[in-house]
Amino acid sequence: MARIAIIGGGNMGEALLAGLLAAGRPVKDLVVAERFGDRARQLSEKYSVLVTSVADAMENASIVVIAVKPQDVDSVVAEFAKNVTAASGDSPDQVLVSIVAGVTTGYVESKLPAGAAVIRVMPNTPVKVGAGASALAKGRFPSAEQVDQVAALFECVGTVAIVPEDQLDAVTAVSGSGPAYFFLMVEALVDAGVAAGLSRQAATDLAVQTMAGAAQMLLDGRGETAGTAVIDTGPAQLRAMVTSPGGTTAAALRELEAGGLRTSVDRAVQAAKTRSEQLRITSE
Repeated sequence: MARIAIIGGGNMGEALLAGLLAAGRPVKDLVVAERFGDRARQLSEKYSVLVTSVADAMENASIVVIAVKPQDVDSVVAEFAKNVTAASGDSPDQVLVSIVAGVTTGYVESKLPAGAAVIRVMPNTPVKVGAGASALAKGRFPSAEQVDQVAALFECVGTVAIVPEDQLDAVTAVSGSGPAYFFLMVEALVDAGVAAGLSRQAATDLAVQTMAGAAQMLLDGRGETAGTAVIDTGPAQLRAMVTSPGGTTAAALRELEAGGLRTSVDRAVQAAKTRSEQLRITSE
């Protein structure tokens, strides 16, 4: 089984580590590089994983995941460049996977020996609980086998969509930032429940389970079959099922529509996409 090095033990690096271990990836196949001593000790004690230097972590890894801040990318990529040159000469077989927001494959490739395999992945934080949504975009040189290998890695912690790289800003706006939109909706629902007379604990329990159940209905509805036909029971169809004419749900939905929910969501996604574009680091 391929050895995986995670460079950076911040929130997303730890989320990926936790998700892979929960999915059954052996701890011996994982290594983490973390430059802050206290954080390194915390990760080592919590996950019983080897935490070492960037150079040592990369040395025998088939997949190197960089999960650092954008300002630290250059130093990590420079270390990777030395490693692939020393290990593989003109035909490096390691693949560098960047999950750093805004850093293009072209930028990373420009810092590496010619032909180095680079793949960019945009995961979201639910990878920590095995329910992530990740989008994968390959650079110019990864083999089909390397793409499959990286996709399989992230499938251990959720679903994977393979997209052109120019769509990753939209991915960031929808699924990368999406958990925060969801949490805000739950927070608002809880507050409204309290205002309607529920205790905060009851409102929280009911809102969280309602969201979890509704999400499961969406997941279960994808690819349902009726005879030989495949039926996609999407959000619009499920919403209609829940909404009785003239009932309580219809009254509530009228208020949400009148308040501009769809417009607000669209504006939020466009704002996140624009900000992602502004933060992009390219080779140009």
